[in-house]
Amino acid sequence: MIPSKPIHLGTLFDDLTMRGSTTAVRLSRPLDIAPEVGVELDVPGARALVRRICGWFAQAGVRSGDRVAIAKRNHWDYVLLACAAARMGAVPVSLSAHLAPQALATLLRRAEPALLVTDTALLRGARDAGHDPSLHAARTLVVDGAVEGALTLDDVRGGSAPSPRRPHLDAPLAIMHTSGTTGTPKLAVHSTRTIMRRLAGFESHRWPILGSRRDDTVTSSISFAHGRALAWTAGVLWLSPYAISVITSPDLEEAGPALRLHRPTVLEAQPATLARWQRHLDQEGPREGLRNVRLFVSTFDAVHPSTVRTFLDASERRAPVWMQGWGQSETGPLTFRFLTRRSLSRRQGVGATTRDLGRPIPGRTRLRAVDPRTLSPLPPGEPGLLFCRTEALCLGYVGEEGRWRDKFVGPWWSTGDVGSIDRTGAVRLLDREVDALTEGGCLEIEDVVDERLAGVLECVVLGVAEGPPVPVVATEDGTLDLGEWKKAVEDLPTMADPMVLTWDELPCTGTGKVRRGALREKLGLPAGGRGTGRWT
Repeated sequence: MIPSKPIHLGTLFDDLTMRGSTTAVRLSRPLDIAPEVGVELDVPGARALVRRICGWFAQAGVRSGDRVAIAKRNHWDYVLLACAAARMGAVPVSLSAHLAPQALATLLRRAEPALLVTDTALLRGARDAGHDPSLHAARTLVVDGAVEGALTLDDVRGGSAPSPRRPHLDAPLAIMHTSGTTGTPKLAVHSTRTIMRRLAGFESHRWPILGSRRDDTVTSSISFAHGRALAWTAGVLWLSPYAISVITSPDLEEAGPALRLHRPTVLEAQPATLARWQRHLDQEGPREGLRNVRLFVSTFDAVHPSTVRTFLDASERRAPVWMQGWGQSETGPLTFRFLTRRSLSRRQGVGATTRDLGRPIPGRTRLRAVDPRTLSPLPPGEPGLLFCRTEALCLGYVGEEGRWRDKFVGPWWSTGDVGSIDRTGAVRLLDREVDALTEGGCLEIEDVVDERLAGVLECVVLGVAEGPPVPVVATEDGTLDLGEWKKAVEDLPTMADPMVLTWDELPCTGTGKVRRGALREKLGLPAGGRGTGRWT
């Protein structure tokens, strides 16, 4: 079920204003592009800001059909900048500030933007690292100061916003990068049909439990450089909740006051962010902000059972619900499932995992598991490569068309994940194909370790071509009792002794996923595991 007319990215705030939206927008800190606005604005105010940005872009020489790259400190203004680019017929390219300078330079070379929108910290840091991103854009605009060779906001103020343009449903609308956990991210191209009609359109209905209600305060703490930010903003605002609340950092110095001041009834956050907050939920302050949550939503990555249990217990609602989705930047959500206090209490021992991902979204996605050698469909319950069919599939990869085509087998597209599908259609995730083990699955082992060792903040199991897999454990102080570890994993597949780091020593993406390839390099482990890497 989708709207008879698609939600448009470029005119989103114009259309919401015409609908009489009264939703308040609360920010955990002022916008980087307009700090004078403060920490609260309304939909008409956001509309005016998008029009102002259009004028900036026009003054900077952006024209319809151009690409506008955005790479800056995380904030919801990624969405406003993307809306402004789309409004004038340009295509926004959202790039996380967490990208390594070399990876950022590679993606900019592929995108060939007419304008790069960035900030002083990112531009100077990348130049110091020997990878000047401004070399790969026709012009560069810095939003928070002045850097040699770049435009400032003072240089582009006063430009007139061109008339809005609405692209064809299947024309490129927005480009965002994939997580890049195994290497340089891909640039996925989405259209109005795939991201606005199929993804945001699905969320713009008052589904039971999931749909935003008029009295909801819907809070999001994610990477706003991700395509999820576009679908979330459009889908939630279309239902006119009481307020949306944006938290830009997992740091509780920023997040804690925002949660307490604007108590969410719906909370969506990255699993890595939730794991960081989890460590502090025994304190009254952070816990106070979660008392009214009726629905928790986790995206981007699977989440540990202990995290789900801790947050459900922090809510004072009678029956709070956790919605876990699984999907990818290229596809949007493919499966979802609901977890409750009762369902979590039944999942104990070695089987305690949230890698059971639920079932495909009815009428929207289809999944099959295939033999990785023959690519033939496998019987129910047998692990194999997971392929999907969905109308939300992106249009392709910028600069890597061959890589995109190689992921198809007929009409089926490879997710690059290994898992199984039982007779009821329920999906169980084991590994990324490139990370696959000969015995057991990385992801389930990591869940079990999290469940059994409270002092472990994160566990990452890395397969190696020769010998047992290597577990990498992050703790608060970088130490681990080896005796406790051996007792906790004695019934799990054989592994090497753990390598121990602190949380901050883990190389992570903008969405908090561990960059496994970078972690291998950091620890001096062989680059390849037992997987082929063909499907990444």
